[in-house]
Amino acid sequence: MRVLFVCLGNICRSPTAEGVFRLELERAGLAHRVEVDSCGIGDWHVGKSPDSRSAAAARRRGIDLSELRARQLAADDFQRFDYLLAMDHDNLEALRAQCPDGCRAHIGLFLDFAGHSDRAVPDPFYGGDQGFEDVLDLIEAAARGLVEAIALRLEGTQR
Repeated sequence: MRVLFVCLGNICRSPTAEGVFRLELERAGLAHRVEVDSCGIGDWHVGKSPDSRSAAAARRRGIDLSELRARQLAADDFQRFDYLLAMDHDNLEALRAQCPDGCRAHIGLFLDFAGHSDRAVPDPFYGGDQGFEDVLDLIEAAARGLVEAIALRLEGTQR
């Protein structure tokens, strides 16, 4: 099973989602069964570390983002990943526009897994520190929901 989190530049929301989701997978005993990555629609930050405010907020919750580096969405991501999860509607539309015919991956909004249908993770980049905390709250809820969905899917493949 492979999951890709997607935001605009891959320095705030999607690396935070990657870090949080990895932790939730470890807690569920599924880390060895699920590959996780994140990327951005744009190429502005390729090779850069997550935003220092994102990293600090995550660190306060026991999540280390220091090893992550930004990358841009690649054409083969649509074949490689089972889930491509956008942080907002613009990212979702960009994914859909680039999605090749025959793609079997689930492409949707990440917050759908938190029960927040049709809701976006707000971009905290231009706001204050509280925005990063609020984003973490949303991402943690969605990560738990996604772990549950994947656990059920993996259980179904073992039968």
